Amino acid sequence: MPPAHTGAPVIAGASASSSSAPEPRSPGRPGYRRMSLALFAAGLATFALLYSTQALLPAISDGFGVTAGRASWTVSAATGALALFVLPLSALSERFGRTRMMTVSMVIAVGVGLLVPFAPNLEWLVALRAVQGAAIAGIPASAMAYLAEEVKPKALVGAIGLFVAGNSIGGMSGRLVTGWAAQVWGWRGGLLAVGLLALACAAAFLVLLPRARFFRPASLNPRAVATTVGGHLRDPLLMRLYGIGALFMTVFGAVYTVIGYRLVDEPFSLGQGVIGSIFLIYLVGTVSSAAAGQLVARTGRRGALYLAVTTTALGLLLSLSQWLIAILLGLVLITAGFFAGHAVASAAVSRTAKSGRAQASALYQSAYYLGSSAGGTLGALAYHSAGWAATVGIALLAVLGVVSITLYGSHAARAERRHAPLAAAR
Repeated sequence: MPPAHTGAPVIAGASASSSSAPEPRSPGRPGYRRMSLALFAAGLATFALLYSTQALLPAISDGFGVTAGRASWTVSAATGALALFVLPLSALSERFGRTRMMTVSMVIAVGVGLLVPFAPNLEWLVALRAVQGAAIAGIPASAMAYLAEEVKPKALVGAIGLFVAGNSIGGMSGRLVTGWAAQVWGWRGGLLAVGLLALACAAAFLVLLPRARFFRPASLNPRAVATTVGGHLRDPLLMRLYGIGALFMTVFGAVYTVIGYRLVDEPFSLGQGVIGSIFLIYLVGTVSSAAAGQLVARTGRRGALYLAVTTTALGLLLSLSQWLIAILLGLVLITAGFFAGHAVASAAVSRTAKSGRAQASALYQSAYYLGSSAGGTLGALAYHSAGWAATVGIALLAVLGVVSITLYGSHAARAERRHAPLAAAR
């Protein structure tokens, strides 16, 4: 039987004290529920902090007297910094441990989150958000590498799906909390409220996370890290998955950065609290990401991606309507398709990488959040120039990119199957 677990994370992945080798965790086995809840809390805090200004962009624009494009940098600075720092921090996690990296990152991100509401101007707000994004970078790649090492392969998609579900709940609750708090206390009060929410999640994470049992420290030799990263970048399947993650997030970043501006304008003229409540739609993402494992089992990875991208495209087209109900239904479809596609692609990265899993996950996260930064900035600029239809146009181009990559992957897989018997005959 596996050893009993303490509530505090153990640094650098201490091994089991039992003479018998521990088994990877799976549903119904000891520690699996605590692990899932801890990483759910981490995912919740991560997305609540990372996108804490997104629902408040119209209020921030008014507060500082800036355009949508400038205000969108409070989101893009955080996601861009995350994209830049996720790879180096994942390398540190290979040396010092997944649990230590996640713990330090969580503490710094929450601490900065409690300072963000007091930024005196837009420049300070963007700078603090960049620091916060860099701190958050230590969480997602380390979490996925931790799961890949600690969970049985057959249960991995489901475990990562629960982590992604925490992301969706965090994105929803962060925007919901900031929206209603901002309606009462202003946008600064909204940011303080989400900082306190993240503080509670961080406490739960620290108490619940089981120690790592299969982590083995690796060298910090830059040449070895570069070799590992180079190997991942030369892997055609991994590169396709990185592209898919970036393009899916371009869609999501564009839509959810701009939707608040559309709904606060005529003919909708919705209040800040109501706009924040619209992010309850993230609950759909919680369901679709958690169900991604079953979807892959029924349709295969590429089949699941086709379904996700079709759902997303239908939602984008529906959002062009001038009826509020149709727009909300479009957001439901976009959210369901995005989270399903993200869960499938990110789990495929963890399963494809046989070594250097933290770097493989970090490269995916880097591409993913660069897509978010690009989508948020381009979507806001497009909306400022030509309205919502222009934002949807950018998102549809990204959807077309996902379809093209997936079709190419299907063609490559068929060609590989055709050549396999010939190679075996030789």
